[in-house]
Amino acid sequence: MKKSLLPLAIGGFGIGMTEFVMMGILPDISSSLQISIPVAGHLISAYALGVVLGAPLLVGIAGNYPPKKILLGLMALFTFCNALSSFAPNYEIMMLTRLLSGLPHGAFFGVGAVVASRLAGKGKEAQAISMMFAGLTVANIIGVPIGTYIGHTMSWRYTFIIIAGVGLATMFCIQKLLPVMPVVGETNLRKDMKLFTKVEPWLILGITAIGTGGLFAWFSYIAPLLTEVAHFSNGQLTWILVLAGLGMATGNLISGRIADLISPSKATALFLLLMTVSLIGVYFVAQYQIPLLIMTFITGAIAFSLGAPIQILMIRAANGSEMLASSVSQAGFNMGNALGAYLGGLPIAAGLGYASPEWVGAALAFAGFGLAVVVYFRQKEKGVEETDEAVNYELVAGH
Repeated sequence: MKKSLLPLAIGGFGIGMTEFVMMGILPDISSSLQISIPVAGHLISAYALGVVLGAPLLVGIAGNYPPKKILLGLMALFTFCNALSSFAPNYEIMMLTRLLSGLPHGAFFGVGAVVASRLAGKGKEAQAISMMFAGLTVANIIGVPIGTYIGHTMSWRYTFIIIAGVGLATMFCIQKLLPVMPVVGETNLRKDMKLFTKVEPWLILGITAIGTGGLFAWFSYIAPLLTEVAHFSNGQLTWILVLAGLGMATGNLISGRIADLISPSKATALFLLLMTVSLIGVYFVAQYQIPLLIMTFITGAIAFSLGAPIQILMIRAANGSEMLASSVSQAGFNMGNALGAYLGGLPIAAGLGYASPEWVGAALAFAGFGLAVVVYFRQKEKGVEETDEAVNYELVAGH
């Protein structure tokens, strides 16, 4: 990894940790704030809502500033709000801090993708962008399990202090390692918003929000699924989350190659269909520890395989609004986060048990599969040449 890409990877690590550690420490927060687990699940939705609101808003406001200043500002907001979460005295304040913590998420990845591609050598833009997102997958292998362990054994408040520390480290690295870059072209939010006058970006956003809702219906309630249904101990939960993180990292690595082989729209449809089957499988093996561990790895791998092909689909649909499209794509994933966490909590609240969200997740994934099929046939009718070479990464870089 080039030194200049390190701040983006560390930032991705911090963002991945704050987003996904909530799933591991949900029972601890529930107990501490004296709320039920389904109500605590709304904290996950609050963060996701912050991402959805912040992605287009902050990119629109800050788009004409130098990228280094934008990234420093976004990470300062991230650090401050996560620090506030560690001191939240009640559920209402925690909801507010989680909402605010989500605001910089999509904008950081959107601007970071542009910065990474500009830092890369010619023809290596995609690899540079993947280094930033590698931080997010590493968070699921290292950061989330450590944060979960600290949340169980000490206090969930310390987990958020550590996340704020990662934010400070990111700011330091941005200042020291990221070169000053000029603004390339002016951001015109009104012009960029024309992206949403076309049908295809809305379909892709629907795939992202609804389809990935299946992932979050499962992952939002993975802690009580493992402890209450499969009867793993809280101490074992940390290592199982490492297993899930390894699956996610594996899926992230292989998805781009598969998308190159069979096209992004076909890959998206395939992975969503596999996720549907996988989540149903999780439901049927939930009481059996070894099969559940296997399905935890497989489901994590399938879920994170969606990132690359969906991102390529949205970039192709952007037509000159790539920074906004890149940010909105992240917002779409977090719409799925909010949708999956909320809908997945409903059958639990109705008394159907901690395995019941898997049926909700399977239904969401299958609905996303249906939308992906629609996109595939629309592109086929238009004669879109679906090869990796068709993706113009220089547009993403603003060149």
